[in-house]
Amino acid sequence: MRCLEEETWVPKEISRHVGELHVAVAMSGGVDSSVATLLVKRAGFKCSALFMKNWNEPADNGHCNWEDDVADALDVCERLDVPINTIDLSETYWNTVFEDFLEQYRNGRTPNPDVLCNREIKFKAFLEHARSFGADIIATGHYVASDVQNGCRRLLKGADQNKDQSYFLYTLGQPQLETSLFPLGMARKSDIRKIAQDAGLKTHDKKDSTGICFIGEQRFRKFLSAFLPATPGPIRDLDGEILGEHQGAIYYTLGQRQGLGIGGIHGADELPWFVVEKNITSNELIVAQGHDHPSLMASELTASKLSWIAGEGPLGPFRCRAKTRYRQPEQDCMVQMMSDGVAKVRFERPQRAITPGQSVVFYDGKVVLGGGIIESTV
Repeated sequence: MRCLEEETWVPKEISRHVGELHVAVAMSGGVDSSVATLLVKRAGFKCSALFMKNWNEPADNGHCNWEDDVADALDVCERLDVPINTIDLSETYWNTVFEDFLEQYRNGRTPNPDVLCNREIKFKAFLEHARSFGADIIATGHYVASDVQNGCRRLLKGADQNKDQSYFLYTLGQPQLETSLFPLGMARKSDIRKIAQDAGLKTHDKKDSTGICFIGEQRFRKFLSAFLPATPGPIRDLDGEILGEHQGAIYYTLGQRQGLGIGGIHGADELPWFVVEKNITSNELIVAQGHDHPSLMASELTASKLSWIAGEGPLGPFRCRAKTRYRQPEQDCMVQMMSDGVAKVRFERPQRAITPGQSVVFYDGKVVLGGGIIESTV
């Protein structure tokens, strides 16, 4: 598989020193990190693996998922003859990611913890621990790529459009990209599973992890209510009529349909109801009928906490493509930088359910430019 050969993912300035460099792979116990470890070793690097324990609470069934994951990680590393250590970053995760996650929900926003997790845990705390174990650089199983143009490192979308994770990595800068390798960037998931199977790795058919970063699959409202107790309140339509009762406005997000519990309404048509507004002060949900109701559509947003891969953003207005959630196709837009460090983004076509707390990420073709946190819409 040409796309997985060493020269396609190892930068030229690093390839000259392959035999001298120690690479620590972020080993999660899944198939992606397993194959990343295999490829790093095959490339000739001095290779080790680090398993991050980031969450101590059990899942709904009372079982700690990390216990199974670390067992799989140990099995893979034993088969590959790669040393592995476990590091406990659960306190760091709680302080830098999870507390912010809860605070955002308290304020009625819908955060994306995976973005903060990558910035604070995988490419900061993990990198620091890897260096304490003697590593020079790290490698991860993310489906993204990186290259150098005019002396500047670029973050590129992964070749597999269904697995591309660049949306979650827009906060990386030059220091992180200079010390990170992405062996899977040019690969497709099917290729990765085939490589793992051919190498006899038990993770070759392991189900992909989903859910909140490092916490895994949970019944979300039940999980969140353990930290943010439920406060029921009214569900109203746009005319102010009460249609039902919600379990807590903070648990819902714009555009949500499931979990409203609104049955047939006398005099209303049969279209489903969607959340179009949240009033946290009065603990009310406002709903309307229709997937593309005008109240869900917006052509403009403002974003703060901007981060640029190159270290700084364009000086003047610029055109690019952007998306406001992970699975959304990129959309044409104009970005204008304001004097207060906020970006104003205007889309050529109205976008559905742009949600404060989520990220808007900017692209120029396959190149990730940067992004920021959505604050408001127009």
